[in-house]
This record gives sequence, C-alpha cells and structure tokens, in this order.
Amino acid sequence: MYRMKRYILFFICSCFALLASAQKEERDFLRKGNRQYKDSLFVDAEVSYRKALEANPMSTDALYNIGNTLTQQEKYEEAIKEYVNATKIEESRKLEKDKMKLAHIYHNMGVIYQAGQDYAKAIEAYKMSLRNNPKDDETRYNLALAQKQLQDQQNENQDQDQDQNQDQNEDQQQQDQQNQDNQDQNQDQKDQQQQDQQQNQQDQQENKENEMSRENAEQLLNSVMQDEKETQEKLQKQQVLQGVRLEKDW
Repeated sequence: MYRMKRYILFFICSCFALLASAQKEERDFLRKGNRQYKDSLFVDAEVSYRKALEANPMSTDALYNIGNTLTQQEKYEEAIKEYVNATKIEESRKLEKDKMKLAHIYHNMGVIYQAGQDYAKAIEAYKMSLRNNPKDDETRYNLALAQKQLQDQQNENQDQDQDQNQDQNEDQQQQDQQNQDNQDQNQDQKDQQQQDQQQNQQDQQENKENEMSRENAEQLLNSVMQDEKETQEKLQKQQVLQGVRLEKDW
C-alpha cells in the first residue's frame, strides 16, 4: 500500500512537472512570437506561435496570434480558420472563457470579412464581439459602418438587377421587332410570289385567248377566201356560158 501511494504521488508530480514544462514552453514561444510580430517578422512570428500551439493545443492565445500573423500576410481565409478554432475552444470553456479575448477574436474576424466586402458576416462577427464586450466603441463604429455598407451593396445590386432586366427587356423587344420584320418580309415575299403566280396565270390566259382569236380570225379569213373563190368560179362559169352560142332548141 505504501509503495502504491508513492507511485501515485510520483505520477502526479510527474504530470505537474510535464504540465509546468509545457506551460513554460508555451509562454516562451508566445513571448518570442510577440517580439517577432512587433518587429514585423510575421512569418517568423507564425512559426513561434505554432510551436506554442504544439506545446499546448488548447492555447487560444497561440491560435489568436497565428490568426493575426496570417492577416498581416494577407492570408485571410487561413486567418479566419484560426480565429474560428480559437472561438470554439474559448466558448467550450463556459465559465472559464475569457470574454475579452473572445471580443478581440470576433472583432478581428469582422475586420477581415468587412475588408472582403462580406458585410453580412462582418455584422454578425461585430455583434458577437459586442456581446462579449459591450463597451467597445471601435467595434460599435465598425458595426454601424458595415450595416451601412451592406445597405449600399444591396441597393447597388438592386439597381444592377433593374438595369439588367431593362437591358433584357430591350433585347427582347429588339428580337421581337426583328422577328416581326422577318415575318413581314416573308409575308411580302409570299404576297409577291402570289402576285407573280396570278400574273403568270393571267398572262397565260391572255396568250391562250389571243391564240384562240388568231385561230378564229384565220378560220374566218379562210372562210371568206373560200367564199370569194367560189363566187369567182361562179362568175367565170357564167361568163363562159354567155360567150358560147347555144344551139336552137329542138
């Protein structure tokens, strides 16, 4: 039993020693990263903060500072991920959570969203920041500005939609007019074809009638000539008869 107690005590002391060593390592890397961040050595600072996170994976300070270095490097999407991880850990602590730290994290998230013109997300982040620190006037100002920018953006989008709809309507009207013009042109061509066909039929009819008239005239002429011929023959016979002396009758 005594040996068991000594073993348990040794184990507990070892855990505390390891924990104290990890905490010291975390603090050392955080301090080093802070100095590098102050000197604008953001890449080096990120490396130091990540080593602090390795020493303590639950370190929201390390996550928050990593997010800041990524923001300075304009790696905004990666920075947001680190901020979100920090808020999840801090929110999970419930009674132990640091509201001021959460306020700073949400504020920085709002700044990134606002810079990227994602005003809806920026507004939500600023509201979360103010829930944790209602006295932050800078966050309150940013919130009001983001709300105005969101309204302006919505108005602009609405105007663009109206302009687009108007352009579409004008294009449709032009298309309809073009279709109508094509229909009119097709109808004109059709009417012209019908007129040409009717004219051809009329010309054919007139030609046919003219041919019949010529045939009738020729027939009439031939008949007159035949009659004239017969008349001439009769006259000639009469003349012959008159020139011949007839014998006396018996």
